[in-house]
Amino acid sequence: MTTRTPLSARRLVKTYGTTGVPTTALAGVDLTVTPGESVAVMGPSGSGKTTLLHCLAGVLTPTQGEVLWAGQDLAGLPDAARTALRRTDFGFVFQSGQLLPELPAEENAALPLMLGGTPRESAVETARRWLDFLGLAGMASRRPGELSGGQAQRVAIARALVGSPGVVFADEPTGALDQQTGHDVLRVLTDATRATGAALVVVTHDPQVARWCERTVQMQDGRIVAEHRREHTSADRASLR
Repeated sequence: MTTRTPLSARRLVKTYGTTGVPTTALAGVDLTVTPGESVAVMGPSGSGKTTLLHCLAGVLTPTQGEVLWAGQDLAGLPDAARTALRRTDFGFVFQSGQLLPELPAEENAALPLMLGGTPRESAVETARRWLDFLGLAGMASRRPGELSGGQAQRVAIARALVGSPGVVFADEPTGALDQQTGHDVLRVLTDATRATGAALVVVTHDPQVARWCERTVQMQDGRIVAEHRREHTSADRASLR
């Protein structure tokens, strides 16, 4: 299991373009995500929210500033080390799921473990337990084409959680789903991360998605311009369901 530690961004700047006037995607962002916390990052298209997620996850290297995880600045790590970190310490759920169509659900979910060197049998056994936990008992051998959109996203959630990550990043995880299916996926995602103690960072433009998270930060023009914390009571969680 990954050590639980805060994920901190300090003075993040990200610009694109090497000639002429560069495009600024992040203009000095400070953000700390504590262990077990769920944070929604909202903002219009072009506000920098996806760039922020990619910098936090070590997918992009900031132009300036630092992203600290477990005492390390991700920007200072070699590419191979950042790739390994994304396989072990971080989990990812994308809008389209990005499952491999030729693999059954159990192997799609087990991929991070197998890529990290875990024997297939052990990795698949762990993946099956996650699939069962997420309501997919009996579907481990189905391929993505044999699953509904919501079921496929649950497989993607299982893949994100199979390695016991410290942080799960979700980029518009319900964007390709209808409202009810999206509601079910968010319930599964937030319940599962809460159960494991993983932090959750969700990028979304939808206030209904943001309601599932404890904190919402609003971005505009590459900056965080507002922040709202929401304490979910038992009644609140029941109403979201």
